[in-house]
Amino acid sequence: MSDVTDVTTPAPCYHCGNPVPAGAPWSITLDDHAHPLCCPGCEAVAHAIVDGGLESYYRYRTELPERPDERQTAKADTWSVFDDPGLQAQFVHPDGDEGNVKATLAIEGITCAACAWLIEHRLNALTGIASSAVNLTHHRLRVSWDPQQLKLSQLLAELAAIGYEAQPYEPDQAQARLQHEERMNVRRLIIAAVGMMQVMMFSIPIYVSGPGEISDDFYALFHWLSFALATPVVFFSAQPFFRNALRDLRTGVLGMDVPVSLAIGGAYLASSYAVLFNVGEVYFDSVAMFTFFLLFGRYVEGRARRRSGHSGNALSGVLPISATRLESDGSERILPASELAPGDRVLIKPGHGVPADGIIEEGESSLDESMLTGEYLPITRRVGDPITGGSQNMENPLVIRVTHAGRDARVAGIVDLTDRAFASRPRLAQMAARMAHLFVLRLLVVTACVTIAWWFIDPSRMLWVLLSVLVVTCPCALALATPAALTAGHGQLRKRGVLITRADAMETLSNVTRVIFDKTGTLTRGEMHLTQTQPLGDLTAERARAIAAALEAHSEHPIARAFRPFRDATLQAKNIHSHTGQGLEGNLNGARWRLGKPRFAIDSALDSKADDVIAAPAKGQWLLLSENGEPRAWFGLHDGVRDDAADTINALQAQGLSVELLSGDTQDAVESLADQLNITTWHAGVSPEGKLARMKALQAEGETVVMIGDGINDVPVLAGADVAIAMNGATDLARTRADAVLLSPRLMRVFEAIEISRATRRIMRQNMIWSVCYNFSALPLAAMGLVPPWLAAIGMSLSSLVVVGNALRLSRWHPQPVPSLGTSTPVTA
Repeated sequence: MSDVTDVTTPAPCYHCGNPVPAGAPWSITLDDHAHPLCCPGCEAVAHAIVDGGLESYYRYRTELPERPDERQTAKADTWSVFDDPGLQAQFVHPDGDEGNVKATLAIEGITCAACAWLIEHRLNALTGIASSAVNLTHHRLRVSWDPQQLKLSQLLAELAAIGYEAQPYEPDQAQARLQHEERMNVRRLIIAAVGMMQVMMFSIPIYVSGPGEISDDFYALFHWLSFALATPVVFFSAQPFFRNALRDLRTGVLGMDVPVSLAIGGAYLASSYAVLFNVGEVYFDSVAMFTFFLLFGRYVEGRARRRSGHSGNALSGVLPISATRLESDGSERILPASELAPGDRVLIKPGHGVPADGIIEEGESSLDESMLTGEYLPITRRVGDPITGGSQNMENPLVIRVTHAGRDARVAGIVDLTDRAFASRPRLAQMAARMAHLFVLRLLVVTACVTIAWWFIDPSRMLWVLLSVLVVTCPCALALATPAALTAGHGQLRKRGVLITRADAMETLSNVTRVIFDKTGTLTRGEMHLTQTQPLGDLTAERARAIAAALEAHSEHPIARAFRPFRDATLQAKNIHSHTGQGLEGNLNGARWRLGKPRFAIDSALDSKADDVIAAPAKGQWLLLSENGEPRAWFGLHDGVRDDAADTINALQAQGLSVELLSGDTQDAVESLADQLNITTWHAGVSPEGKLARMKALQAEGETVVMIGDGINDVPVLAGADVAIAMNGATDLARTRADAVLLSPRLMRVFEAIEISRATRRIMRQNMIWSVCYNFSALPLAAMGLVPPWLAAIGMSLSSLVVVGNALRLSRWHPQPVPSLGTSTPVTA
């Protein structure tokens, strides 16, 4: 052999040994050395092996593996297409201020909570991943990553390497894929049912016949027919069990499909050997029977889970596909709703859906907003009123001016917040998932011990005892205990117009001890009206209102809306600054004007007589307008109390909860509202920092606090609360900081959310207790040979159905009636 090496010879692929193309970018780092790889397929497999802690494979292998087939390489090439910026613009969006991006992916092959755990575990180990969360109900993955450190194609390749194909989530395609999976599940279930019935038809005569009643030829015929009928059951109906078990073994995470596959595969192979060589017992009836019961249990569980999550899926497609845009020449043009842009004028005919968020410019009609708010009574909207995309126009044609369309529409934000709810799981759910993983490993150890024991006790019964132990103790019910209850609880809350945006919120809500309300926009409607104007000095009331309107021109606070009717186009305030919880100041005609709380308006530190000056004309909510520190006018404001505020407070107190009012408004206004609603604990004139300090003090005393607010000034205290709930009209910033959002204007939804959370926690605990008790009671019975395989299959399936059925009780939950306050006399604070 020549010692001269041809430097032009391509280096071999470290994984498969094939030549590496010149300039190939693929490699794997092992022992501080970069090794070249020939294709994305080899790169995906090699990274999966090394990242799984199996790098010793490359040190001790005796031959090279086969190269990934052309289909795998083609898929890898397809993944690289998703790195195109133009394509990513359709489904990849910014996530926060740290440069991360986010996307929602549809995942194929998810069957249980173990799948979700595996996907999250593997992705979270990648450099550049900020977070990943699987929505088990809808088979969706919400992932956030740093595009500077990780490409989307690498993320998709990692998912494929562990057995899960992923692609951008599109409602139509995702729905078609789920329907295809459901059709395949039905076919597998039918094949298993027919095979089971036919195999039992040939098995029953053997069981009931006496010695010599059936000839050896008929015995052989029945066994061969059973073999033929059970084969499609195993290789078609039971295929998902084997596929998932192989994936679990490759990744080193033992799921519930491992013992199931061992049971089905072991019984089939042993029975086939017995038929082919006429030695041993035949268990084809047991194989077909527990394959059918396993599939039936999963089918029922999957249907129930999808039904509970139906409203969440429906939101994804609630915006209509097309819209009628009014052109500048007055003509109508029908175009895809996705092409609408802010500023477009859109015609909405009766019976049509609203394609985007906007403001009504022409017409008046009733709108059905039940899909968004859970309120089934139509709402009347008029010119100037906001309208939400996804609503249904009931009566008259409307013309709206689009404000937000497509991904910026409110319904898209709701879907995004729903997916965010699965970014974390309650502690009880995490504990159940860990128990299920550990249980499978211990089950396999116990099964091995039982098998060895029966080898010495009675080898003829060893196999079916082994099968019974594997099947009867499969932790399906344990794995379903918390996801089934959480899915049903989320569905019930969503139906009632409460959107949970963080999964832990449900568990925390069930333990709440104190509920704190903001005042304006929370207990009140947030619809401020200017009722009185009292000028001071030579300033006229009309001029005072116009100046106040100029200061409030760019504010989104409810108070600003009260001054909008008085705006004067000739007055433009400059250098406007907002002092959170105090008021506004700006320059107008060379003077510094302030509007807000009295002490802020006159800058009380400048005047020792401030206490006399800042006295409001009467009780209620008053704002002071000042010029260069001199008081110029008082404005009296009124904000009506929400219709169900009193009943909500009464219901919460009947629950045994402490209720508190925490507001930055004046003492007179807060005291008056507290008296009206029978709130004995209230604090007025509190700054945002003071609200947060109050929250921390209560938490230090052991209280679990829920804060309900709607404004920017509530953001700090919302962030510090154990559970933060934003009202339906809350600012965008408040909604993104909240753990739950009320989609309905009804305040009673807070009481219902706490009740549903308590019911969900109760059912989660019931499910876990049931599943643990079942497994620990069934195991010794099966190990002693008292449970035949067919009964083991029925018991395991029934245990899963009990858990799912118990969780579905939440779908029929109704609030208990609470005595109304009616016209009771308010209690003085």
